[in-house]
Amino acid sequence: MTSSNDASGTSPHQQSPYQASGSLQGRTILMSGGSRGIGLAIAVRAAQDGANIVLLAKTGQPHAKLEGTVYSAAEQIEAAGGQALPLVGDVRRDADVAGAVAAAVERFGGIDIVINNASAIDLSKTDALDMKRYDLMQDINVRGTFLLSKLALPALRESDAGQILTLSPPLNLDPKWAGMHLAYTMAKYGMSLTTLGLAEELKVDGISVNSLWPCTLIDTAAIRNMPGGEQIVRGARGPQIMADAAHAVLTASNAVPESGSWSGNFYTDEQVLAAAGVTDFAPYSLGAPEDRLVPDIFL
Repeated sequence: MTSSNDASGTSPHQQSPYQASGSLQGRTILMSGGSRGIGLAIAVRAAQDGANIVLLAKTGQPHAKLEGTVYSAAEQIEAAGGQALPLVGDVRRDADVAGAVAAAVERFGGIDIVINNASAIDLSKTDALDMKRYDLMQDINVRGTFLLSKLALPALRESDAGQILTLSPPLNLDPKWAGMHLAYTMAKYGMSLTTLGLAEELKVDGISVNSLWPCTLIDTAAIRNMPGGEQIVRGARGPQIMADAAHAVLTASNAVPESGSWSGNFYTDEQVLAAAGVTDFAPYSLGAPEDRLVPDIFL
């Protein structure tokens, strides 16, 4: 039920149990979304290493229901120790994405990492779903992920450590997930198929392509805005767990023995952080005991 571009900020009381073994210092990251929530948390964590962050997000002006703009996100990134390039744009528009890639290369000399964070969510059943919402999810989740990855490939090939990380779930073909919310499932699985395909396609280029997904519900504005949302998120973790997990993936400190490869993996946050030495996930919770946390979907 997490929506990567519609998440609330990290909880100020959280104390991360993650101890990094690698650094993103000097790396340039191009991210879709990122003006708030999970994306912003990932960006700020990278900025603590001294990374360069290019954010392509729609929110240039304050939103009535969602905190933060691409400019306020940039301020947080720079306060954390990184460099930021905020760009107002829409991942659904080819020109905006091409412009973001060009701007990243011009400003920072290249792109090392692409993070496909932008995502739209609607859990409606088929007969209740407006086709505009269907198109929105397909355009942002699937096409946007494909487009940003595609246009960044020339720059990623020039990097000595090119990576693509997409916030999407494992490809779980249990029919219950399609039956619960078919349109959303197709949109998220489209993102995951992009990971699967690009990992194979880009082996020859040495570009690592992986997906990351939370084991539990993550506190998001999208969920808070749902009926009963304020109650639901009491069983959630904060976005910091995804920020730490993404950092572990991107710095290759998550040596998961059974994966057998640095590319083509569908990681969960707990899997990655456990491999990085985290044994207690309670600090990531918003207060609920571990056995009361709400599991995320698709797992």
